[in-house]
Amino acid sequence: MTLTYDDVKAATWRVRGSVRTVALAPAGPDLWFALEHLQHTGSFKARGALNFTTARLESGAMPEAGIAIASGGNAGLACAWAARQHGLPATVFVPETAPPVKVAALRALGADVRQVGREYAEAAEAAARFVAETGALASHAYDHPLIAAGAGTLLEEIRAAGPDVTTVLVAVGGGGLFAGVATAAAEHGIRVVAVEPEGCRALNAGLAAGRPVDVPVDSVAADALGARRASADAVRLAASPHVRSVLVPDAAVVAARRQLWREHRIAVEHGAATALAALHTGAYAPSGEERVCVVLCGANTNPTDLTT
Repeated sequence: MTLTYDDVKAATWRVRGSVRTVALAPAGPDLWFALEHLQHTGSFKARGALNFTTARLESGAMPEAGIAIASGGNAGLACAWAARQHGLPATVFVPETAPPVKVAALRALGADVRQVGREYAEAAEAAARFVAETGALASHAYDHPLIAAGAGTLLEEIRAAGPDVTTVLVAVGGGGLFAGVATAAAEHGIRVVAVEPEGCRALNAGLAAGRPVDVPVDSVAADALGARRASADAVRLAASPHVRSVLVPDAAVVAARRQLWREHRIAVEHGAATALAALHTGAYAPSGEERVCVVLCGANTNPTDLTT
């Protein structure tokens, strides 16, 4: 199933009234921040999880065992939140390296949390075994049209709040947010800049290869952006004329995160600061006519290191 704009429109109706409408904050001349880190569960993932869960319930495809997902943290939080909205059980598999703040939040949402392996891929293998054994409905952190379509509702809200926005910068892990945003952006003639850390470049590598490929994962933002492989929809969309793929070093990600706190008192995770790092490094340099929106996509972080 190939992601389409009709999928995003359908998701908009499913999540309306249940997700928090994104706010745009002025951040400089012709620059805005999309404050999606204020979303339920602290990230954009709530949109896709709610769209996935609601659509499956509508189709009568929800087993008694509920939903199972593998996640670096944020997708699991969103899955647990969406399941709780409908009174469903959620079993979440996370790597042993998942930040304690995310694990604690998962448990607070009522999820059955299982920590397996050092990377997302190992947690995903454990989740697949669990699904096979229990009949639970498998969700995914990013690689599903319903998940990506839900994430794409963010672009619809950005356009409504800032109709003059011409360019949106978004951090990329496995590509769910990017795929949804790029699908909706193409409908409205908006440019999308896909930003990845140099050590987590699944989309950039897939674009170069012309197909999804596995990449090593080594970045300060790996807890949120550490997918080994981007989705097929994301790689397909990355080759579109309205999309540009760029990479940034970890040092720039750390600096952008600290600047967000120092100058704006915005505390986000490294994954969310990755998009802004593209402007700081010049990996993406807007023309004088562009009106740019940077998506701050997640806030599930320990902020104690921001003042050190």
